[in-house]
Amino acid sequence: MSLLAEDTEAADLGLRWKPGFAALGPAFFTELRPTPLPDPYWVGRSEAVARELGLPTGWHESKVTLAALTGSLPVAGARPIATVYSGHQFGVWAGQLGDGRAIMLGETEAGLEVQLKGAGRTPYSRGGDGRAVLRSSIREFLCSEAMHGLGIPTTRALCVTGSDAPVYREEIESAAVVTRVAPSFVRFGHFEHFAANQRDEELRALADYVIDRYYPACRTTDRFGGNAYAVFLEAVSERTAALLAQWQAVGFCHGVMNTDNMSILGLTIDYGPFQFLDGFDPRHICNHSDTQGRYAFNQQPNVAYWNLFCLAQALLPLIGDQEVAVAALESYKTVFPNEFEGRMRAKLGLTEAAEGDRPLIEGVLKLLAAGKVDYTIFWRRLSGYMADGNVEPVRDLFLDRAGFDAWLLSFSQRHAGADRALAAELMRRSNPKFVLRNHLGQQAIEASQQKDHSGVATLLALLQTPFEEHPGADAYAGFPPDWASTIEISCSS
Repeated sequence: MSLLAEDTEAADLGLRWKPGFAALGPAFFTELRPTPLPDPYWVGRSEAVARELGLPTGWHESKVTLAALTGSLPVAGARPIATVYSGHQFGVWAGQLGDGRAIMLGETEAGLEVQLKGAGRTPYSRGGDGRAVLRSSIREFLCSEAMHGLGIPTTRALCVTGSDAPVYREEIESAAVVTRVAPSFVRFGHFEHFAANQRDEELRALADYVIDRYYPACRTTDRFGGNAYAVFLEAVSERTAALLAQWQAVGFCHGVMNTDNMSILGLTIDYGPFQFLDGFDPRHICNHSDTQGRYAFNQQPNVAYWNLFCLAQALLPLIGDQEVAVAALESYKTVFPNEFEGRMRAKLGLTEAAEGDRPLIEGVLKLLAAGKVDYTIFWRRLSGYMADGNVEPVRDLFLDRAGFDAWLLSFSQRHAGADRALAAELMRRSNPKFVLRNHLGQQAIEASQQKDHSGVATLLALLQTPFEEHPGADAYAGFPPDWASTIEISCSS
């Protein structure tokens, strides 16, 4: 029986719910209520996500809705659960993990799962308080929507609500809750959990659920002799490869690519110590907790493949043949470089592949790395050069002017005879003007800590359409201040 059967009052958000993941049964989750927070207030809201969910106009005007999305009131028709999973963290088997501070309200009729992150302790909190702080919640909210604006697959965020309730981290901070939205929050770690515990029946049920819901084509192909589980692994590998190519092309560092932070749908999930590169440094480590550099920017594609290998091991009882499982991972090695080169060609304004494209791409990346040139600004200025022919703003970014001039000659030769206006438009659509730099997020956080949430709203508006010019907002697209390099983001963030 649902816990909500005992409730005398529940908030009707105008959503209708269906069983979704909860239909798998109690082996996969624990049913529980969020823990209330006192005196909640709005910090940020995404009307775009509200429309995706089908929320009614004026949804945020109700104090009842505010309380419900902070975990202080039950939601009518919802069946809140915390799911169990396991995983590898920093390359080491960590055993049972699970939703330690995220409680899923359920799945809407539109096929979207809704989660409250920071909603209190669960059986999987491992001694933690189950809370999220305002600082990290704002970062996740903004980056979820920023990645969507960039066209990169991601979980979404409906809103952030805050409370003055104290949360103890390195210092006392205030609590917050992020309402996250995704077609599914299933991770590699969900499969690892049941495989590690030799619970093949539950493993098969989970795989069948995910395949039937999200990868139905795996049932109707003769690849791998019609082995649907191997085809599923291949499909996940290819989605993951495409995702990593997008991360690398835009200069996004995830920071903590544990297997429990890898989406089975190839979504960017779990925004903790992330960062968009400022100066281009392939070896950049954005996570202050990552003392060995396992999740450095240039290691991300290899780590993703390692994580997929862990998923393959978990699915082996279903696939039944180790060679077939390994073969199902092979396409990652071709999909990633092909997708990456395709993204980089678009950034260069190239619509078709040519033999010399790889040296052109590698050459500019080496130049950027040698001079620690600002990654986002370089690409946006190069787009401007293609539009107006003024190369000086681009050239000024480099100390090695001769090296840049030599590369520019190759770049110009590659575009010989091409329509510059079309190339410039492709580049403008491929090279964002605005990304969520750490210092911009920090400024919005510090203002919100003083109850001024206007900075969150301003950043959200820019990041939802990051390729547009947004006249008057150039300060948000400029070079980071010197103090930006002192910002430390760790796993507790």
